[in-house]
Amino acid sequence: MAEDPGSQGSYLPQLLRRGTALAAAGCAFVAGCSAAGGGETRYENSPQFKDGGFHNMANPDLPAQASAWRIWSRFIVGSKVDTVPVDPIPVKPLDKAALDALDTKTNHVVRLGHSSHLLKLRDKYWLIDPVFSDRASPVQWAGPKRFHKTPIALEDLPSIEGVILSHDHYDHLDVATIEYLSKDVKRYFVPLGVRSRLVAMGVPAERVTELDWWQSAEHDGVKLTATPAQHFSGRTLGDRDRTLWASWVVQSGDQRIFYSGDSGYFPGFRQIGERFGGFDIALMENGAYDSMWPAVHMTPEQSVQAFEDLRGKVFFSVHNSTFDLAFHAWRDPLDRIAALTEARKIELATPVIGEVVTVGAARTNTRWWTDLR
Repeated sequence: MAEDPGSQGSYLPQLLRRGTALAAAGCAFVAGCSAAGGGETRYENSPQFKDGGFHNMANPDLPAQASAWRIWSRFIVGSKVDTVPVDPIPVKPLDKAALDALDTKTNHVVRLGHSSHLLKLRDKYWLIDPVFSDRASPVQWAGPKRFHKTPIALEDLPSIEGVILSHDHYDHLDVATIEYLSKDVKRYFVPLGVRSRLVAMGVPAERVTELDWWQSAEHDGVKLTATPAQHFSGRTLGDRDRTLWASWVVQSGDQRIFYSGDSGYFPGFRQIGERFGGFDIALMENGAYDSMWPAVHMTPEQSVQAFEDLRGKVFFSVHNSTFDLAFHAWRDPLDRIAALTEARKIELATPVIGEVVTVGAARTNTRWWTDLR
């Protein structure tokens, strides 16, 4: 992928926009921020690793990115319209008793907000990209603030069997959440280089399994495969692409769940669909897109095309309705994906925050955002 330093605009320049340049510049001094993933381990055997960093797969149709200067300038002085909801986002509270009552013979996905999800894979609980902090930021006094509370408090979570991480950006890898979970979670599954991030946050190294694209591991009857994505990584201004990014395939029993992580549209989606033969449900990125950084986030139209490439059965919309990370109106991803999937007769899941979606079970989808400002 061509160099696109400006794509870090998806989170860092917002700190500057709010008058907090020191938060970004001083990130290396914030606890949990200073470890440069991959610094002590070399990954020359990975096809994705060269010249000291990780790279995306070849994509002849890769769209051009705007310059870093243009993107940062827009975040600092540009205007935003309707990017933050006026009305409260509905949240369905969760409790452990209700979760434990879910059928243990099938698989369930619970939306916690943005790209964070609680999975009940038959009788065990897993987390995907858990972020429970108020802000997706290296500090909690500045940066994108969540629109709603989580449907369950961190301390009220059931015992977590495993955590799956897609990459190391702040809206997917949260220091406070990982530090809280560090000693109790049995296994962590991460892309190459992210182990050192977790170790710096207190996770025992022996509990972390690092995987390259197309590599698989199994734990307690669940098979996990790290699959390609088109994105980038980094948690400071000087550690770009030191760690790998990935999408994930989760196989539990006879069902397959796909999670896109963050990604621009690229040929890898078709390859994943061909290798796995389709998915019972696909958690697809749908938000934080912009014409200035088209290579690292998909428009709703591209997300639908990626879903069709994957041969998915149910499109589960993620990466929206929790943080202000771009310039589109907060409702735009939901409005567009609803219209697109209806036109293409694709089954859509836009669950309320805290709602349980049971994989393979019939459900009635609601457009909960329609009357909200």
